[in-house]
Amino acid sequence: MSDSAELPSELQNRTRLKIILETALLTSAEALPLSQLKLLCDEPLSSRELESLLADIQRDWQNRGIELVELASGWRFRTRPHMQIYLDRLSPQKPPRYSRAVLETLAIIAYHQPVTRGDIEEIRGVAVASQILKTLEARGWIEVIGTRDTPGRPELFATTMQLLDDLNLRTLQELPSLSQMTLEVNN
Repeated sequence: MSDSAELPSELQNRTRLKIILETALLTSAEALPLSQLKLLCDEPLSSRELESLLADIQRDWQNRGIELVELASGWRFRTRPHMQIYLDRLSPQKPPRYSRAVLETLAIIAYHQPVTRGDIEEIRGVAVASQILKTLEARGWIEVIGTRDTPGRPELFATTMQLLDDLNLRTLQELPSLSQMTLEVNN
Protein backbone atom coordinates (compact mmCIF):
# COMPACT_ATOMS: atom_id res chain seq x y z
CA MET A 1 0.00 0.00 0.00
CA SER A 2 1.40 3.43 -0.88
CA ASP A 3 1.72 6.36 1.50
CA SER A 4 -0.72 8.42 -0.57
CA ALA A 5 -3.45 5.80 0.00
CA GLU A 6 -2.92 6.01 3.78
CA LEU A 7 -2.90 9.81 3.95
CA PRO A 8 -6.65 10.42 3.55
CA SER A 9 -7.40 7.83 6.26
CA GLU A 10 -4.79 9.39 8.54
CA LEU A 11 -6.26 12.85 7.91
CA GLN A 12 -9.76 11.55 8.57
CA ASN A 13 -8.61 10.02 11.86
CA ARG A 14 -6.93 13.29 12.91
CA THR A 15 -10.04 15.30 12.02
CA ARG A 16 -12.23 12.84 13.92
CA LEU A 17 -9.96 13.06 16.99
CA LYS A 18 -10.06 16.86 16.88
CA ILE A 19 -13.88 16.80 16.79
CA ILE A 20 -13.98 14.39 19.75
CA LEU A 21 -11.55 16.55 21.74
CA GLU A 22 -13.46 19.75 20.90
CA THR A 23 -16.74 18.17 21.98
CA ALA A 24 -15.32 17.02 25.32
CA LEU A 25 -13.63 20.35 25.99
CA LEU A 26 -16.68 22.42 25.04
CA THR A 27 -19.04 20.39 27.20
CA SER A 28 -16.84 19.97 30.26
CA ALA A 29 -17.37 22.33 33.19
CA GLU A 30 -13.79 21.76 34.33
CA ALA A 31 -10.40 21.87 32.66
CA LEU A 32 -9.39 18.44 31.35
CA PRO A 33 -5.84 17.14 31.90
CA LEU A 34 -4.02 15.25 29.15
CA SER A 35 -4.56 11.99 31.04
CA GLN A 36 -8.34 12.36 30.71
CA LEU A 37 -8.17 13.56 27.11
CA LYS A 38 -6.17 10.44 26.21
CA LEU A 39 -9.13 8.31 27.36
CA LEU A 40 -11.14 9.74 24.46
CA CYS A 41 -8.83 8.18 21.87
CA ASP A 42 -9.46 4.68 20.49
CA GLU A 43 -5.73 4.03 20.09
CA PRO A 44 -2.93 5.05 22.46
CA LEU A 45 -1.70 8.56 21.76
CA SER A 46 1.50 10.12 23.08
CA SER A 47 1.32 13.39 25.00
CA ARG A 48 3.21 15.05 22.14
CA GLU A 49 0.64 13.86 19.55
CA LEU A 50 -2.22 14.98 21.77
CA GLU A 51 -0.64 18.40 22.31
CA SER A 52 -0.24 18.71 18.53
CA LEU A 53 -3.98 18.10 18.10
CA LEU A 54 -4.75 20.64 20.82
CA ALA A 55 -2.49 23.18 19.09
CA ASP A 56 -4.44 22.58 15.86
CA ILE A 57 -7.70 23.22 17.72
CA GLN A 58 -6.23 26.43 19.17
CA ARG A 59 -5.43 27.61 15.64
CA ASP A 60 -8.91 26.63 14.41
CA TRP A 61 -10.49 28.85 17.09
CA GLN A 62 -7.98 31.70 16.71
CA ASN A 63 -10.39 34.31 15.34
CA ARG A 64 -13.41 33.46 17.47
CA GLY A 65 -14.91 34.77 20.70
CA ILE A 66 -13.68 31.80 22.69
CA GLU A 67 -10.27 30.20 22.85
CA LEU A 68 -8.67 26.96 23.96
CA VAL A 69 -6.18 27.53 26.77
CA GLU A 70 -3.91 25.38 28.88
CA LEU A 71 -4.22 25.98 32.61
CA ALA A 72 -2.57 24.40 35.62
CA SER A 73 -5.23 21.70 35.87
CA GLY A 74 -5.59 21.00 32.15
CA TRP A 75 -7.14 22.31 28.95
CA ARG A 76 -10.40 24.23 28.58
CA PHE A 77 -12.27 26.65 26.39
CA ARG A 78 -12.82 30.13 27.80
CA THR A 79 -14.24 33.42 26.67
CA ARG A 80 -11.67 35.79 25.25
CA PRO A 81 -11.28 38.63 27.76
CA HIS A 82 -12.35 41.35 25.29
CA MET A 83 -15.69 39.55 24.77
CA GLN A 84 -16.66 39.63 28.45
CA ILE A 85 -18.25 43.10 28.20
CA TYR A 86 -20.86 41.68 25.81
CA LEU A 87 -21.62 38.65 27.97
CA ASP A 88 -22.03 40.89 31.01
CA ARG A 89 -25.02 42.48 29.26
CA LEU A 90 -26.85 39.13 29.44
CA SER A 91 -26.03 38.42 33.05
CA PRO A 92 -24.56 41.43 34.83
CA GLN A 93 -22.62 40.12 37.80
CA LYS A 94 -20.25 42.04 39.96
CA PRO A 95 -17.03 40.19 40.65
CA PRO A 96 -16.36 39.57 44.34
CA ARG A 97 -14.41 42.32 46.01
CA TYR A 98 -11.59 41.41 48.34
CA SER A 99 -10.08 43.60 51.02
CA ARG A 100 -6.51 44.76 50.84
CA ALA A 101 -5.69 42.42 53.76
CA VAL A 102 -7.06 39.40 51.86
CA LEU A 103 -5.10 40.28 48.71
CA GLU A 104 -1.89 40.96 50.66
CA THR A 105 -2.23 37.63 52.45
CA LEU A 106 -2.83 35.81 49.16
CA ALA A 107 0.22 37.49 47.60
CA ILE A 108 2.42 36.52 50.54
CA ILE A 109 1.28 32.91 50.30
CA ALA A 110 1.75 32.84 46.52
CA TYR A 111 5.24 34.31 46.57
CA HIS A 112 6.62 32.75 49.78
CA GLN A 113 4.84 29.39 50.04
CA PRO A 114 4.69 27.28 52.01
CA VAL A 115 4.11 29.74 54.87
CA THR A 116 2.62 29.68 58.33
CA ARG A 117 0.24 32.22 59.76
CA GLY A 118 3.20 33.54 61.79
CA ASP A 119 5.25 34.01 58.59
CA ILE A 120 2.39 36.01 57.06
CA GLU A 121 2.05 38.16 60.18
CA GLU A 122 5.79 38.81 60.23
CA ILE A 123 5.80 39.95 56.57
CA ARG A 124 2.60 42.04 56.85
CA GLY A 125 3.51 43.44 60.27
CA VAL A 126 -0.02 42.87 61.60
CA ALA A 127 -2.07 39.95 62.90
CA VAL A 128 -3.91 37.85 60.32
CA ALA A 129 -7.60 37.50 61.10
CA SER A 130 -8.91 33.94 60.87
CA GLN A 131 -11.61 35.18 58.48
CA ILE A 132 -8.96 36.18 55.91
CA LEU A 133 -7.59 32.64 55.71
CA LYS A 134 -11.12 31.19 55.74
CA THR A 135 -12.09 33.46 52.82
CA LEU A 136 -9.11 32.29 50.76
CA GLU A 137 -9.75 28.63 51.65
CA ALA A 138 -13.47 28.94 50.81
CA ARG A 139 -12.57 30.39 47.41
CA GLY A 140 -10.32 27.36 46.86
CA TRP A 141 -7.23 29.54 46.41
CA ILE A 142 -5.19 28.26 49.38
CA GLU A 143 -4.99 25.04 51.34
CA VAL A 144 -3.15 23.56 54.29
CA ILE A 145 -0.43 21.29 52.96
CA GLY A 146 1.06 20.16 56.26
CA THR A 147 2.62 21.50 59.42
CA ARG A 148 6.01 22.99 60.22
CA ASP A 149 8.17 20.85 62.48
CA THR A 150 8.44 23.50 65.21
CA PRO A 151 6.76 23.91 68.62
CA GLY A 152 3.02 24.23 68.18
CA ARG A 153 3.18 22.54 64.74
CA PRO A 154 1.76 25.55 62.83
CA GLU A 155 -0.13 24.84 59.61
CA LEU A 156 1.63 25.48 56.31
CA PHE A 157 -0.41 27.26 53.64
CA ALA A 158 0.13 27.08 49.87
CA THR A 159 -1.82 28.10 46.79
CA THR A 160 -3.95 25.66 44.79
CA MET A 161 -4.41 24.81 41.14
CA GLN A 162 -7.79 26.57 41.41
CA LEU A 163 -5.98 29.89 41.96
CA LEU A 164 -3.80 29.28 38.91
CA ASP A 165 -6.86 28.35 36.84
CA ASP A 166 -8.75 31.45 38.01
CA LEU A 167 -5.76 33.62 37.05
CA ASN A 168 -5.38 31.77 33.72
CA LEU A 169 -1.89 30.59 34.62
CA ARG A 170 -0.21 27.23 34.12
CA THR A 171 2.45 27.63 36.83
CA LEU A 172 3.41 29.99 39.63
CA GLN A 173 6.43 31.02 37.56
CA GLU A 174 4.01 32.90 35.28
CA LEU A 175 3.18 35.31 38.13
CA PRO A 176 4.87 38.68 37.65
CA SER A 177 8.09 39.04 39.62
CA LEU A 178 7.96 41.05 42.84
CA SER A 179 10.35 43.63 41.38
CA GLN A 180 8.13 43.98 38.31
CA MET A 181 5.09 44.51 40.53
CA THR A 182 6.92 47.11 42.61
CA LEU A 183 7.78 49.06 39.44
CA GLU A 184 4.15 49.00 38.29
CA VAL A 185 2.84 50.19 41.68
CA ASN A 186 5.37 53.04 41.79
CA ASN A 187 4.54 54.29 38.28
